Amino acid sequence: MAEAHQAVGFQFTVRPDGVDLKLSQEVIKNIYLSGLTAWKKRAIQFKNGVLAGVYPASPSSWLIVVIFMMSSLYTPVDPSLGMIDAMKESLLHHRDYMSAQSRAVLSAILFATGLWLFLIYLLRYSLKALLSYHGWIFESHGKMSTSTKVWLSLVKMFSGRRPLLYSFQASLPRLPVPSVDDTIQGYLESVRPLLDKQQYNQMEILAQDFKDSKAARLQRFLILKSWWATNYVSDWWEEYIYLRGRSPIMVNSNFYIMDLLYMTPTHRQAARAGNVVHAMLQYRRKLERGEHAPLRALGTVPMCSTQMERMFNTTRIPGIETDIVQHLTDRKHLVVYHKGRFFQVWLYTGGRHLLPSELETQFQRILNDPSEPQPGELKLAALTAGSRVPWARARIRHFSHGVNKVSLDAIESAAFFLALDDEPQGYDTGTFNSLDSYAKSLLHGKCYDRWFDKSFTLISYPNGKMGINAEHSWADAPIVGHMWEYVLATDCFHLGYTEEGHCKGDVNKGLPHPTRLQWQIPKECQDAIESSYLSAKKIAEDVDFHGRLFTEFGKGLIKKCRTSPDAFIQLALQLAQFRDQGVFCLTYESSMTRMFRDGRTETVRSCTNEAVAFVRAMEDCGATNAQRLALFRRAADKHQNMYRLAMTGSGIDRHLFCLYIVSKYLDIDSPFLKKVLSEPWKLSTSQTPQQQLNLVDINKFPKYVSGGGGFGPVADDGYGVSYIIVGENLITFHISCKFSCPDTDSSRFGENIHKAMLDIQGLFRPENDRNGAEIQAKAVPMENGNGKKHI
Repeated sequence: MAEAHQAVGFQFTVRPDGVDLKLSQEVIKNIYLSGLTAWKKRAIQFKNGVLAGVYPASPSSWLIVVIFMMSSLYTPVDPSLGMIDAMKESLLHHRDYMSAQSRAVLSAILFATGLWLFLIYLLRYSLKALLSYHGWIFESHGKMSTSTKVWLSLVKMFSGRRPLLYSFQASLPRLPVPSVDDTIQGYLESVRPLLDKQQYNQMEILAQDFKDSKAARLQRFLILKSWWATNYVSDWWEEYIYLRGRSPIMVNSNFYIMDLLYMTPTHRQAARAGNVVHAMLQYRRKLERGEHAPLRALGTVPMCSTQMERMFNTTRIPGIETDIVQHLTDRKHLVVYHKGRFFQVWLYTGGRHLLPSELETQFQRILNDPSEPQPGELKLAALTAGSRVPWARARIRHFSHGVNKVSLDAIESAAFFLALDDEPQGYDTGTFNSLDSYAKSLLHGKCYDRWFDKSFTLISYPNGKMGINAEHSWADAPIVGHMWEYVLATDCFHLGYTEEGHCKGDVNKGLPHPTRLQWQIPKECQDAIESSYLSAKKIAEDVDFHGRLFTEFGKGLIKKCRTSPDAFIQLALQLAQFRDQGVFCLTYESSMTRMFRDGRTETVRSCTNEAVAFVRAMEDCGATNAQRLALFRRAADKHQNMYRLAMTGSGIDRHLFCLYIVSKYLDIDSPFLKKVLSEPWKLSTSQTPQQQLNLVDINKFPKYVSGGGGFGPVADDGYGVSYIIVGENLITFHISCKFSCPDTDSSRFGENIHKAMLDIQGLFRPENDRNGAEIQAKAVPMENGNGKKHI
């Protein structure tokens, strides 16, 4: 085969008169270019590592300090206060081969270097002290006190210029450990609206007993850990919440992110995949070199970038008792799944990334490949969709040697996983449940066509739509969303397509064809695969999903009502929940703690006393709109304050979680902590971030907006709700629950959310008649719920 000959770098033949050696100049050239690129990459990584290591100073500042100190040798003023002379005297035993002038110069350089390092640490700790101040986040929106303005100016001054991705890591403060009293008080306040008087009194007794007997000892160990570790929560959170879970991660843990909502740049599957993969490789190159700009609140306050390190070349490896996250470096291939076959595609040639047109060629070859799956290959990935223990045992028994190990290593060491689907998906204005089908395809697919253990699986549909299924242990949704925004903007506005919808650039047909991964899967392993598939299929079929676009108004109008968009939506969710279920429930909202080193998330308990009072007023026919509005503002202010407390390290749930982990290590029984950690979150909510990078002006290009993302239901009898505030006039809701629960219905809950949003906005119409009239004119008649849907 021609492609096989092209892969050979040299040939030799042994003859009676010697050895006939033939070298392939093309391959030798590629080897040379690959080595050159590798060394160039190492040099850039070293340079950027140095720049980040001395930030907020710069290497050139060392030269300035050295020149200043050396010039002082020739002036009567000694800025070193005699230290240079003392160092010069200590070098007297080298006078046989160093002149007095040389000793003076060396002493000045050594002193200048020490002074320079001291100044770097002084700048870092000054910046860390400044970043430990969070008063700015509690100020009213649009208003900034003089002290905050001064603080902001100091942060800008100490932050230096042109920071790299990891420049601020050493300056980020540690996540503080809240006091036990504050945490218990916050917890009791959060459950007060959910318990009757007797239940609440019992909880108070448990909390008081814990505080008086066990809390102090557990807190001491936790404080000790906070001094030693960079973050007292994150490693335990990753291990015990994610990696030690033995249930399937499909639906239960993994989440998804959608493509552009209204726009499809090309309807050619291979071309779209080519551009998107190339954009991801560009992002990975900048990520590995640390060249991305760090995300900063207010354009000034830096966020932790640690989670981004494991975005590519990462796989969750199953274990009997616990999984591990395997992260590799410099992987040069990806694995593609299509119609039950696995292909390995090399991403480099001649020391450079494959061009989009070259990637399109490779993917089209896979789409055109007529070969059939090998025995057991079709549903092999179902092992990653089922329970972890059977997968771990099958991996040890059947994939630890021979051809299976080679092929599995190719998957687990790949940059990421690409699934070329054969059924179109995407949002269709003419189809009522198109978002529902799209979401379920991204979340679980056929249960065997995504490699759920990879850091993320890129999914490509035959109509040109794309999407992502992401494993959750290594990072949270904003991290993947950051990359996805970059990729979509690069795909649409930088790479582009020809008029025929192909990738731009010449077609290189001389590339070696993608390589089929080979498997030898015995009957015993095929049975394990089928068992995992059946259990995963049962989970997938139970997922009731509904996607809803709320277009009546968005962030723009909510802000005109002088309230937080997130608080507005959270109160609408509380109202919808009460109307749907007739009761209030423990509500989880995710908040980030990335203003701290290695920070991940904290919980905002959105069902507060104030929210309950507002909802009851909304359902009370005797309450006036003025009363309801006053209660709404009180509840919104409460929610906003809780969100800010969570962001600034004063949340309660991660503290309680870590106290519980310490109690298990010390074998201390705590009925209070057991009760707290066993409470179900019947309403789990999260806001998907949008416009983290501001690469696309969505006011100018309103069709270039993502549909956001979502996740599966957390509780068997509850709802999972993800929402994305898109620009000024669109909010997208992703709602999940389970068909097996007779009391929940995702479509019905979506309608309740829709009505709740309109009802709350109606409270503001007397304050803003013009906006109210606009909303009234745009409002559409609500459809009545029609019971449970069925697959």
